[in-house]
Amino acid sequence: MACDYSRWSPEPRDFKAMLKKLSHEQILQVLSEGLCSYCEEVIESRVNNLNLIQRRVDEMALSNVNVAESSAVFLRGNSSDDVISPKRKLNADADSDAYTPSPRAGDSTNSGRSKQFVSASSTPVNNKQPVSDLSNFKIKLNDGPSRSVVGDGLVEDQKEFIRFSQVGRQKDFVHYENVNEKQINVLKGLELHTNVFNPDEQKEMVELVYSLQRMGQKRQLRARTYSEPRKWMRGKGRVTIQFGCCYNYAVDKNGNPPGIVRDEAVDPLPPLFKKMIKRMVRWHVLPTSCVPDSCIVNIYDEGDCIPPHIDHHDFVRPFCTVSFLAECKILFGTTLKIINPGEFCGPFSLPLPLGSVLIFNGNGADVAKHCVPSVPAKRISITFRKMDVSKLPYRYTPDPELVGIERLVPPPSSDSSRNRHHGKNDKLPKSENKVFSNEDDFPPLGKSTSSSRRSRR
Repeated sequence: MACDYSRWSPEPRDFKAMLKKLSHEQILQVLSEGLCSYCEEVIESRVNNLNLIQRRVDEMALSNVNVAESSAVFLRGNSSDDVISPKRKLNADADSDAYTPSPRAGDSTNSGRSKQFVSASSTPVNNKQPVSDLSNFKIKLNDGPSRSVVGDGLVEDQKEFIRFSQVGRQKDFVHYENVNEKQINVLKGLELHTNVFNPDEQKEMVELVYSLQRMGQKRQLRARTYSEPRKWMRGKGRVTIQFGCCYNYAVDKNGNPPGIVRDEAVDPLPPLFKKMIKRMVRWHVLPTSCVPDSCIVNIYDEGDCIPPHIDHHDFVRPFCTVSFLAECKILFGTTLKIINPGEFCGPFSLPLPLGSVLIFNGNGADVAKHCVPSVPAKRISITFRKMDVSKLPYRYTPDPELVGIERLVPPPSSDSSRNRHHGKNDKLPKSENKVFSNEDDFPPLGKSTSSSRRSRR
């Protein structure tokens, strides 16, 4: 019997009308049926983007507000309600509702998709930002921005450059110690880049980490990918999840020494982590010559720590650490003393703001040891590293997504464009090195560094 294909023809059916009758949950359930957790996240992200685009199109038709005028008001950053256009308010409301958490790992697609992604015991990320806050622009974590105009009247590359120009960069850390009878700056090579990931992006990354943790607990990841040791004393027992390569902290049960285990496989880098790498390379945080191909996620409970150490030379320099959930301090020095379990003493202490990236290179990576004392609250860090070519796992193949990443090049007319929007004396900060004189000089999370400078004048 021949199959009647006519019933699948789109002609007799109004699919747009049919989709309108389906709920958001039903659409996601149908599209993600039978897919892995990573593919589910991609499908959900795309459906959310479609919802957001449609919402903005509807709002633009209702408000009938000139896009260019709305964009100019938005860029001026005036937070007074009496000067915010109706369209701008609608877009702000749409942005605040646009984020939908990813599904729990292991949830059945037939029984409905859970939307509570961060567990109740998890510390929430504060992502409440003023509507006029330029640093909270939603930029796609991808190879490069598109030229499409979004609801606030700015094309993606304009938004990305505004965010890129607000990254704070400190590269002049100085602490001299006597090494081999010579006084040298043991911190040379350290760099701190702040405001690289905004609160919304941090929340997305934290939720993915919690999802991966649940997968590890359910043994849905490879054996050496996930490690959750028993907390047998204070400071011991942080959870680690590693991707790209299997790394030994100590001699394992098979006699493998510390370093990369070349004949052991772990899970590949998740898509979101690769997008983070692309962001850091594009925004001049990491060099194009040292694109990471592996990472280790550290999940700290209150009181957990990392003892003094120098990272293994199976990984080339530079490497970097991204900080989430709770600010903590990292200590540096050629000699770091252990006072009590989880308590250390060192000559140089550096606070790590949320969403910041700390670059380890030069003396800061190879001469000075570093450690993280017992953290005051739940914290997550992701350390991205590139493997030495002589230490690559035997079955390793380069990820094509991480090849040929190009750095962001500011448009030639960027200065004149910013002058039009901000006035001659209100330029956005450039991406050049910024020297912070003290802890208060770090740009607050989600705040414009230009506005913080004006407040100190």
